[in-house]
Amino acid sequence: MKKTDLLIGSLIGFASAFLGTYIFFTFCTKYDFLEGVNGMKSQGYLGKVITLGAILNLLTFFILLKMNKELMARGVVLATILLAVITMFV
Repeated sequence: MKKTDLLIGSLIGFASAFLGTYIFFTFCTKYDFLEGVNGMKSQGYLGKVITLGAILNLLTFFILLKMNKELMARGVVLATILLAVITMFV
Protein backbone atom coordinates (compact mmCIF):
# COMPACT_ATOMS: atom_id res chain seq x y z
CA MET A 1 0.00 0.00 0.00
CA LYS A 2 2.86 2.38 0.73
CA LYS A 3 4.39 2.05 -2.72
CA THR A 4 1.08 2.77 -4.41
CA ASP A 5 0.62 5.95 -2.36
CA LEU A 6 4.10 7.08 -3.34
CA LEU A 7 3.37 6.35 -7.00
CA ILE A 8 0.03 8.14 -6.87
CA GLY A 9 1.72 11.13 -5.23
CA SER A 10 4.40 11.30 -7.90
CA LEU A 11 1.75 11.08 -10.64
CA ILE A 12 -0.14 13.90 -8.94
CA GLY A 13 3.12 15.90 -8.84
CA PHE A 14 3.79 15.42 -12.55
CA ALA A 15 0.17 16.26 -13.42
CA SER A 16 0.30 19.35 -11.25
CA ALA A 17 3.49 20.55 -12.92
CA PHE A 18 1.98 19.93 -16.36
CA LEU A 19 -1.14 21.87 -15.35
CA GLY A 20 1.00 24.75 -14.06
CA THR A 21 2.95 24.84 -17.32
CA TYR A 22 -0.28 24.82 -19.31
CA ILE A 23 -1.71 27.66 -17.20
CA PHE A 24 1.49 29.65 -17.72
CA PHE A 25 1.30 29.32 -21.50
CA THR A 26 -2.42 30.06 -21.56
CA PHE A 27 -2.48 33.17 -19.40
CA CYS A 28 1.04 34.62 -19.58
CA THR A 29 1.92 34.27 -23.26
CA LYS A 30 0.16 35.11 -26.48
CA TYR A 31 0.74 31.62 -27.87
CA ASP A 32 -1.25 28.46 -27.36
CA PHE A 33 0.31 25.49 -25.59
CA LEU A 34 2.06 23.70 -28.44
CA GLU A 35 3.33 26.89 -30.09
CA GLY A 36 4.61 28.08 -26.73
CA VAL A 37 6.43 24.83 -26.02
CA ASN A 38 8.09 24.86 -29.44
CA GLY A 39 9.02 28.53 -29.10
CA MET A 40 10.46 28.17 -25.61
CA LYS A 41 12.36 25.06 -26.61
CA SER A 42 13.94 26.83 -29.57
CA GLN A 43 14.95 29.75 -27.34
CA GLY A 44 16.26 27.45 -24.60
CA TYR A 45 13.73 28.50 -21.96
CA LEU A 46 11.64 25.33 -21.73
CA GLY A 47 13.34 24.14 -18.54
CA LYS A 48 12.62 27.45 -16.84
CA VAL A 49 8.96 27.30 -17.87
CA ILE A 50 8.62 23.74 -16.54
CA THR A 51 10.13 24.95 -13.28
CA LEU A 52 7.55 27.73 -13.10
CA GLY A 53 4.84 25.15 -13.70
CA ALA A 54 6.15 23.08 -10.81
CA ILE A 55 5.23 25.86 -8.38
CA LEU A 56 1.78 24.26 -8.19
CA ASN A 57 3.48 21.25 -6.59
CA LEU A 58 4.03 23.37 -3.50
CA LEU A 59 0.31 23.95 -3.16
CA THR A 60 -0.39 20.27 -3.85
CA PHE A 61 2.17 19.24 -1.23
CA PHE A 62 0.56 21.30 1.51
CA ILE A 63 -2.95 20.16 0.59
CA LEU A 64 -1.86 16.54 0.86
CA LEU A 65 -0.21 17.21 4.22
CA LYS A 66 -3.40 18.86 5.45
CA MET A 67 -5.32 15.71 4.44
CA ASN A 68 -2.80 13.51 6.35
CA LYS A 69 -1.51 11.86 3.16
CA GLU A 70 2.18 12.00 4.03
CA LEU A 71 3.29 9.33 1.55
CA MET A 72 1.47 11.02 -1.32
CA ALA A 73 3.08 14.31 -0.32
CA ARG A 74 6.43 12.52 -0.37
CA GLY A 75 5.61 11.39 -3.93
CA VAL A 76 4.99 15.01 -4.93
CA VAL A 77 8.42 15.92 -3.57
CA LEU A 78 9.92 13.02 -5.54
CA ALA A 79 8.22 14.27 -8.72
CA THR A 80 9.56 17.77 -8.09
CA ILE A 81 13.09 16.45 -7.67
CA LEU A 82 12.77 14.40 -10.86
CA LEU A 83 11.48 17.44 -12.73
CA ALA A 84 14.45 19.45 -11.49
CA VAL A 85 16.86 16.80 -12.78
CA ILE A 86 15.01 16.61 -16.11
CA THR A 87 15.06 20.38 -16.58
CA MET A 88 18.82 20.40 -16.13
CA PHE A 89 19.13 18.42 -19.36
CA VAL A 90 16.35 20.07 -21.44
